[in-house]
Amino acid sequence: MTLTSRRPAPAPAAARPPARRRRRARFLTPPWWFVAPALLVYAVVVLYPSIAGVVYAFTDWSGIGDRSFVGLENFRTLLHDERAVGSLRNTLLLTVAIVVVQNGIGLLLALGVHARIKSRTVLRAIFFAPAVVSPVMVAFLWKYVYNPEPGAGLNGILGAIGLGGLRQDWLGNPSLALWSVAGMVVWQYAGYSMVIFLAGLEGVPVELHEAAMIDGAGRFQRFRYVTWPLLAPALTINVMLSTIGGLKLFDQVYAATAGGPGYASETLSTVLYKEAFVFGKFGYSTAIALVLALFVAAVSLVQIGYLRRREVTS
Repeated sequence: MTLTSRRPAPAPAAARPPARRRRRARFLTPPWWFVAPALLVYAVVVLYPSIAGVVYAFTDWSGIGDRSFVGLENFRTLLHDERAVGSLRNTLLLTVAIVVVQNGIGLLLALGVHARIKSRTVLRAIFFAPAVVSPVMVAFLWKYVYNPEPGAGLNGILGAIGLGGLRQDWLGNPSLALWSVAGMVVWQYAGYSMVIFLAGLEGVPVELHEAAMIDGAGRFQRFRYVTWPLLAPALTINVMLSTIGGLKLFDQVYAATAGGPGYASETLSTVLYKEAFVFGKFGYSTAIALVLALFVAAVSLVQIGYLRRREVTS
C-alpha cells in the first residue's frame, strides 16, 4: 500500500475575496501609509500646478479675477511675437555654447585631476566649489568681474597685463552680453561636469591602458581608442544636464542683465517671467511655459536616443 500526498481542495469561488477587495487590501497595507503623505504633497505642489498651467495656457487670465477661454490665440501670438522668437534664438545659442564649452573644460579638468599629482584632491574641491554656490550669488559676483570701469574686475586685469585695448562693457554691449552670461554659467558648472567625467574615468580598467601601451599606443591614441569610448555614459549625462540647464536658464540671466541691454540676452525663461509678473499676462506666460516644457522634452528625447545608441556602438 503506497502513501500519496493529498493536496487540499481549492476553496470555492464564493469563499475567495474578489479581486477588487484584494487590491484594496494591498493599498491599505502599512507601506502605503508612509508613501501617501509624500504623494499628497507631490500632487499639490507639482501635479496640480502643472495641470492648471496647461489649462491657463488656453485662457486670457491676468492672474486675478475671471478668465475666459481663447483657444490657440496665445500660441498664435507667440509665433508672431518678435521678442519671443528672438529669445528662442538667444536660448539656443546660449545652450549650444554652454554644452560645448562646459563639457570641454570639464573633460580637460577631469583628465588633469585624474593624473597622479599630490594636489589632485584639493584641486577637485576647488574646481567643484562654484557648483554649490547659489546662481544668483554667482551672477552678482560676475557683475563685479564684468564691471565696465577701466580699473575694476576683468578690465583691470586686462589693463594690468598690457591688454587694455581689449577692455569692454561686457554686460552693456549687446553683442557681448549673451556670451558674458554663458561665461559665468560655464565657470560655475564646469566643475560639476568634471566630477561626472571623473566617475567615468575611474571606471576605465587599467589593464586596457597597459595592453594598449604594450601594443605601442601613445597617450593620445589611448585616450581616443580606450578612454573616450568608455566615457560615453558620462558624456550622455553631462550633455543632457547641460542642455536642459541651458534651455531653462533664468537665474543668472535675470540677475546679471535682466535680459538686456534691450533684448540682447533675453531668454524664453525671462520672457515668461516678465509676461507673468511684469505685464500680468498669466495666460500668455503659461502658453510660453508649455511650449518651453515641450521643447525641452523633445530635445532631451532626441539627445538621449542618439547618445544611448552611441554608448552601445562604443
